[in-house]
Amino acid sequence: MLKSINKVVKVMVFSDLVLSSGWGLIGPILAIYIVGNIQGGNVKVAGIAMGVYWLGKSILQMPIAHYLDENHGEKDDYYALVVGTFLASLVPIGFIFAALPWHIYILQGVHALGMAMAIPSWSAIFTRHIEKEKEAFCWSLDSSSIGFGAGVAAILGGAIAEIFGFIPLFVGVSVLGITAASLLLLIKKQLLPKVPKNRVFPMPKSH
Repeated sequence: MLKSINKVVKVMVFSDLVLSSGWGLIGPILAIYIVGNIQGGNVKVAGIAMGVYWLGKSILQMPIAHYLDENHGEKDDYYALVVGTFLASLVPIGFIFAALPWHIYILQGVHALGMAMAIPSWSAIFTRHIEKEKEAFCWSLDSSSIGFGAGVAAILGGAIAEIFGFIPLFVGVSVLGITAASLLLLIKKQLLPKVPKNRVFPMPKSH
């Protein structure tokens, strides 16, 4: 089944797997880091930090997605995807140097901005390159990859933090994020120069 999937979809799924694996390493234990390593850090601060990310991403991605839809080539989607993924990947390094709650809030805001750029643009490019009658399989392939990566990473993340501490963990998450962004360079030549305004599914093969 995988042999029949085009290059763009394969690369984007693998990039998503790497990115989700990275964030999966720290997602379940970030609150523990905040409580134990941030001055004044407590459960309330951890909750606010999570809220800053989710509210920020939810608010920002709508106008970003609208802007991307107004331009019907894929270059703007692609650059938003790469820049957003790279920007989000710098956040774990920032956690290492964070000392106060507001540092965490700012970093979560940057994370929100990065993902607000990456998620709509990823979805737009992915949707256009799915081949006809393979829509369900391609979306399930990505969903399963994300779930697998995040699940395994969650198990490993706690063990790594316990043995080596949080700093190597944060560095590893950043490296995986940058790797995910770099993988997207493999599909640059397959971008569509012009997307018909009313066309959603699917575009021609781009092996």
